[in-house]
Amino acid sequence: MQATVTFIGNATTVLRLGEFTLLTDPAFGPAGSRVYLGYGAWTRRLADPALPALDLAQVDAVLLSHLHGDHFDRAARRRLAHSLPIITTPQAQRRLRRRHFEAVHGLPTWECHEWTRDRQRLRVTAVPGRHGPGPVDALLPDVMGSVVELEQDGQRELTVYITGDTLYDTNLAEIPRRFGEIDAMLIHLGGTRLLGLLLTMDDRQGTDLTHLIRPRLTVPVHFDDYRVMKSPLSDFLARARQQGLTGVQPIARGDTLDLRSP
Repeated sequence: MQATVTFIGNATTVLRLGEFTLLTDPAFGPAGSRVYLGYGAWTRRLADPALPALDLAQVDAVLLSHLHGDHFDRAARRRLAHSLPIITTPQAQRRLRRRHFEAVHGLPTWECHEWTRDRQRLRVTAVPGRHGPGPVDALLPDVMGSVVELEQDGQRELTVYITGDTLYDTNLAEIPRRFGEIDAMLIHLGGTRLLGLLLTMDDRQGTDLTHLIRPRLTVPVHFDDYRVMKSPLSDFLARARQQGLTGVQPIARGDTLDLRSP
C-alpha cells in the first residue's frame, strides 16, 4: 500500500495514501509573484513551486488549513476545478462558496470527513491550530491542523498529522492522546513574522512540538518560500540534532518521500 508525500513548495504537498490522493494548501504562483496576507500586508514568493511533480487529474480532494494567500493563491484558484472537494475551516468554507467553489466542507475542531473506496477508508479530522499570539489570533484567519487516518478492512494502516500554520501550544498534546501514535508529521515552520509578531513556528517551537507529538517521521515544510519567513530550515535541523530528535527528514521540492520511513 502506497503512503508517500511529494513536496511541491511552501505548504503544498501531494499525499498518496492507499487509493486516495490529497493536495494540501495549493499555492502555484511562480517566484516573484506577490500574495496578500490581509490588513494591507503583502509578501513576495522567492522560490518556484515544483509544478511538474503535480498531476491535478489524480487529486481526490484538497486539504486547506486556512485561507491565506500563501496557501491558496490566485494561480491555484484559476487551476483548480470548482467541483473539487475542499476540506477546510468553517470560516474558509463560507468565503470559498462565495467564490463559487461548490464542494467545500468546513470542519469544526475534532470533527471529521471520510471517504471509502473498495476496502479502504480515509478519514480527515480537524485538530486545533493557533496562527497568532494571544489576542492577535482573532485578527487572523481561522486555521486548522489535520489528522489523516488510512484504514484497510477496518484496521489502521497510517496516521499523518499536518500541523497547519499553528504556533506551539501544550494543548496540542491532545492530538496523540486522541489518535495514538502518529506515524508522520508534516510540520509548518518558517518563523513567519509580521510587524515583529511570530505567526508560524520557528526552530525552537518546531522542536518543542516534535517532542510533544513524538511522530516516527517528521517532514518540515513551509520554511523559505516567502519573504516573511525568518527562521531557516537549517536552524530547525541543527536544533533537532542537538536535542537528539530522530526521524526528522527534510525533502526537496519535487521529491517524494515514503511516509513509512523510520
